[in-house]
Amino acid sequence: MNAEAEELYSLLVPLSDDRLIVPRTCVAEVIRFTKPERREGSQEWMLGTIGWNGRDLPVVAFEGTIGKDVPAITGRTRIVVFYAGSSRIKSGHLGIVTQGFPQLVRVNREVLRRDPAEGWPEGAPVLCRVKMINEFPLIPHLQRLESMIVEESIQA
Repeated sequence: MNAEAEELYSLLVPLSDDRLIVPRTCVAEVIRFTKPERREGSQEWMLGTIGWNGRDLPVVAFEGTIGKDVPAITGRTRIVVFYAGSSRIKSGHLGIVTQGFPQLVRVNREVLRRDPAEGWPEGAPVLCRVKMINEFPLIPHLQRLESMIVEESIQA
């Protein structure tokens, strides 16, 4: 097998004090920040919904889902639109607030190692942290995040 077949195009998604790493194919689009319409009584991390391509896109602050403060909105804030892996979210997509544009990277087994460090609450939407050269990004558990969004939508 050649080296290219073992590489994966990924995106490093900047959070307020961390980064997520996701396969490029998980992301539909990066859009400018629009203030979401918030439902009264929803969790702080559930920022609300915005209109996107004729659909209601749920938008979350990933930092809040892992027990950290929801970041302030700045001129660099964007929304990364992810494909939903199930049909449980009506729009078929979900948005995560990011602090800038994601960076395209190619990863392979030589540059990516699991890091045993944790630091997020049990049940948080994180699969693990990895070491990638001099970065330590989180791999999000997108199915768990979808479940949290659906649960929050029912309760709110």
